[in-house]
Amino acid sequence: MPIVRNVSRAVSQLLQSSGCGCGGSVVPVRCIGVSPRQVASDASFHSVSFSESDHPRVLITGGLGQLGVGLAKLLRRRFGKSNVILSDIRKPADNVFYSGPFIYADILDYKNLREIVVNNRITWLFHYSALLSAVGEANVPLARAVNITGLHNVLDIAAEHNLRLFVPSTIGAFGPTSPRDPTPDLCIQRPRTIYGVSKVHAELMGEYYHYRYGLDFRCLRYPGIISADSQPGGGTTDYAVQIFHDAIKTGKFQCNLKPDTRLPMMYIDDCLKATLEVMEAPAEALSMRTYNISAMSFTPEELAQEVQKHVPELQVTYNVDEVRQAI
Repeated sequence: MPIVRNVSRAVSQLLQSSGCGCGGSVVPVRCIGVSPRQVASDASFHSVSFSESDHPRVLITGGLGQLGVGLAKLLRRRFGKSNVILSDIRKPADNVFYSGPFIYADILDYKNLREIVVNNRITWLFHYSALLSAVGEANVPLARAVNITGLHNVLDIAAEHNLRLFVPSTIGAFGPTSPRDPTPDLCIQRPRTIYGVSKVHAELMGEYYHYRYGLDFRCLRYPGIISADSQPGGGTTDYAVQIFHDAIKTGKFQCNLKPDTRLPMMYIDDCLKATLEVMEAPAEALSMRTYNISAMSFTPEELAQEVQKHVPELQVTYNVDEVRQAI
């Protein structure tokens, strides 16, 4: 079956690289700020087109999370190392710091973020700063600040400076009343987590800025992303990342979801490829601003069985976290 082959491919590749010692991807925040700028009612902005010889200048916020470092590697191979700036509010590991440009950027500091965009002549912005589902439920005020106030700062700056803006959404933007299998791009969205609510907000605000001001906003709803390049960052699908690290390091894994919980997943290489493809697509080729993206679905039990084919001594137990299980 294609799903089994996909899981097997991901397991083989992840186990070969799971011994890395990367930092966590939760993004702490030092202060809460509000964007002082209002977009003029008659503002008109248009997407920038790039030729092969005129590469975009890229900024990635929240770049030390699960996706940022891998995206920077991909974009630097395509556009050149100096054209892609990774940013976060935490200290990067040496291998990240020396792999290409890195800069401190707090998305709640509007003035600082605006200066970074202007001084570095940024034309593309990938906004990855966010608190994920489980972490967000543990600290709703912080999640609201990072996921909503931070987004407003990014939207205003992107509109003012004519940026092409990518903001990832999530399957968490759906809720129990959303249709399933397959879920349409446009359907009922009534999530029950602050993470999901903030992502629905991001989708609608991005679409509004596109139609109101011409902002080139692009968005994909990610499933759970599995990789070995970083530690889990507080999402409900984190077990599918943690199992690889634990299999290599300790040979024991405790799962916080029930063994038969089936969730959509995607291998990180496929996710990053899709993200670049949607960013490079001509504006006229996009009929919407936000699209679903999918690859495979599996349960913790199915994944554990596949990993045990490669690490037979792996011991798997289940200690269900009721908060994550409810999400």
